[in-house]
Amino acid sequence: MADKQPVFVLPENIQRMIGKDAQRNNILAARVVAETIKTTLGPKGMDKMLVDSVGDITVTNDGVTILDEMEIEHPAAKMVVEIAKTQESEVGDGTTTAVIIAGKILENAEKLLDERIHASVIARGYRIAAEKAQTIARDLAIKVSPEQEDLLRQIVITAMTGKGAEAAKDKLAEIVVRSVKRVMELTPEGISIDKDNIKLEKKKGEGIEDTQLIEGIVIDKERVNSDMPSVVKDAKIALIDTALEVKNPETDTKISITSPDQIQAFLDQEEKILKDMVEKVKVSGANVILCQKGIDDMAQYFLTKEGIFAARRIKKSDMEKLAKATGGKIVSNINELTSTELGYAETVKEMRESPGEGMTYIMGCRNPKAVTILIRGGTEHVIDEFERAIKDGIGDVAVALEKGYVVAGGGAIEIELAKRLKEFSQSISGREQLAVNAFAESLEVIPRTLAENAGLDPIDILTELKSKHDKGESITGLDVSSNAPVSGHICNTLERGIIEPLEIKIQAIKSASEVAMMILRIDDVIASGKIGGPSMPPAGMPQGMPEY
Repeated sequence: MADKQPVFVLPENIQRMIGKDAQRNNILAARVVAETIKTTLGPKGMDKMLVDSVGDITVTNDGVTILDEMEIEHPAAKMVVEIAKTQESEVGDGTTTAVIIAGKILENAEKLLDERIHASVIARGYRIAAEKAQTIARDLAIKVSPEQEDLLRQIVITAMTGKGAEAAKDKLAEIVVRSVKRVMELTPEGISIDKDNIKLEKKKGEGIEDTQLIEGIVIDKERVNSDMPSVVKDAKIALIDTALEVKNPETDTKISITSPDQIQAFLDQEEKILKDMVEKVKVSGANVILCQKGIDDMAQYFLTKEGIFAARRIKKSDMEKLAKATGGKIVSNINELTSTELGYAETVKEMRESPGEGMTYIMGCRNPKAVTILIRGGTEHVIDEFERAIKDGIGDVAVALEKGYVVAGGGAIEIELAKRLKEFSQSISGREQLAVNAFAESLEVIPRTLAENAGLDPIDILTELKSKHDKGESITGLDVSSNAPVSGHICNTLERGIIEPLEIKIQAIKSASEVAMMILRIDDVIASGKIGGPSMPPAGMPQGMPEY
């Protein structure tokens, strides 16, 4: 009998992982990602210092920023990073929560796999648990409206606590709430908030307490000529997205000149075109011109003579914000400019705090639908972290108002969800019951991590929290902030002002459960080995990640 010849289906440079090895490796990768950012959760969470390939430093405890900067390679770990990005884009906060829950769900799934429960049964149980958890969370939620400013400020403070902004948290909370209410619009469907209409401008110098809300827009441009007025009161603003220059012909053109007089006539004609443009601006009544494109040197001279403030090469996104703030219309043809297209601001002022860093402030707009928060701080790294904290605050208030519901923070909602899910699991027959229970236990990772990061005993804290919730105290959670009373960290978190938007919790549960179910159902990983590219890590350890 002839020897059997081996059959090669896949090329040599393909790496393959099958069955339990694939499942274990993927679960481990997701868990390590969760462990990496676990220590950043809560008021007492620690920061991470990330140094990229060119030596740029980022110091942060913002989950999505950490995961984005880490350049993770493992395919399953990348799926978990996507949770954080989805959470950030959808609700603007809760990225760390979502990733930690996903890691714990998968860790508990591994225990069920060890008990020979099939991955598809676990995934089915997790789907049932996730849907029930969302229903319970909605039942526990409390209605919130734009008039409840104290409650909205507490939401911002909860979001920013632990991000280095505690020194000025009350002032920042006031600024964030005012800015969100400024850009808020009432539609037939409800409240609509476009967060892009809140511009965050950073300026080095002074301290976080000097951060201010400007009822208008700040742009990082200066006037084009130093002889122009640096301050314009009662500003009538022309917003132009075309160049104040003589247009070049679009096709190749030759001009035949036979005498010196023709050269002068040609130059005079160019000058006349530019003078007419400036005359159109003057006739419209504008005393400030903000241009998306260039302004010719000759046009600058004529504008200066007329005492008109001008800035050029302003970003398109800033032009759109300026239109919303000032009430002006962006004009594409200078001949169409009239007084009706002009925007208004009480003051337009150029401010220069250091050489080469002039900024133009458009302030005192009437009912602006776009505003600017000018963030101050001692160093670039500090300002960047304050910016992330303020973005979280804006995201939280915006989603709380748009969806209209909030829940008790400090782990209170997670403990109550876990309790009710365990009760619900009793009504399920079959092995899915074990998966629902495992999902419920996974949610307890949030209060456990808050306690661990604050240096408290997580077992004592969890035991006491469960005892309180068993007695019907469903809004009892953990306060580990600096102003928590010495008498005890366990309290009514709603009364203590630890409040979070419902949608953050809903989205975190949705994202975490979906990615966990997808990872659980993978039993074969086939990776192409590209020359010089990253290959699959060996079984048991995700590539480029620390061992735990």
